[in-house]
Amino acid sequence: MNDAIECDVDCLRDGTVTFIGGVMEHIEQAGVHSGDSACSLPPYSLSTKTVQEIKRQTAAMAQALHVVGLMNVQFAIQHQDGQDVIFVLEVNPRASRTVPFVSKATGIQLAKVAARCMVGQSLASQGIVSEVTPPYFSVKEAVFPFVKFPGVDTILGPEMKSTGEVMGVGVTFGEAFVKSQIAAGTKLPSPKDAVKKVFLTVKNGDKPRAVLIAKELVELGFELVATKGTAQAIAAAGIAVGVVNKVTEGRPHVVDMIKNQEVALVINTVEERRNAIADSRQIRTSALLARVTTFTTIAGAQAAVQGMRHMDDLKVYSLQELHEQL
Repeated sequence: MNDAIECDVDCLRDGTVTFIGGVMEHIEQAGVHSGDSACSLPPYSLSTKTVQEIKRQTAAMAQALHVVGLMNVQFAIQHQDGQDVIFVLEVNPRASRTVPFVSKATGIQLAKVAARCMVGQSLASQGIVSEVTPPYFSVKEAVFPFVKFPGVDTILGPEMKSTGEVMGVGVTFGEAFVKSQIAAGTKLPSPKDAVKKVFLTVKNGDKPRAVLIAKELVELGFELVATKGTAQAIAAAGIAVGVVNKVTEGRPHVVDMIKNQEVALVINTVEERRNAIADSRQIRTSALLARVTTFTTIAGAQAAVQGMRHMDDLKVYSLQELHEQL
């Protein structure tokens, strides 16, 4: 399931009719625990056709399982031979952690509606007759306790590490994402800051996307430094980048730069092998100690760059004001 996009769907059923509460596209790739992954409602990159098929499969499973009340489904979508292939990861006939988020994003109190369904009321009798797709984006982001545990590895994986979550809302996905980062306490750098260097070191499979990120960072006004392999890929695309040593290649190396406050942002992805993770651990732990924002997934880094474009034009919306648009 390499490079698959994960999706969450919350739905409810009154025994006869299935109502799709919301389809959420995870920002981090499948394999990162759903509790640690940020997600967007509505999906920000999936095609309308794929979203409709996800909804169809969800409704079919809810009917086959005779669900009355809430149900959550987790899907993985993999692009194969020019089309999206959908895999079902798990189905849970219960409320999930995303129900409060979906309720705030759509204005429908899913838990209350589901409880009434479970005691015999129909969806129609509660006024739930048509699906709600907001004309704005809502992003749920996980909050991590890493800063309280110096030396811990911040890499994300199948074990849940987050201890809370926040929500950002915006007209665009980028605006919603950057607000979610602010709420989670993650400081995204600005080219107006004194330190403008972004450090990149990514696994081979992420290098094409790293090049796109590098291009956008340069357009925003940042300077780039990277380890040898990543720098070669970026330089081959005609983008200016400096080369810095890995820790194992001798000093001065990237950890020295991080400790000396010469780096504003770290983008570090690694192969899922124990030795690869161990080799780059010092980069992540040093960045944590130096309070340098770090992204350990290429999708998270891409979302961050989109968000950084909206740093200077954020607006405040009340949920009541947004719900009036639905």
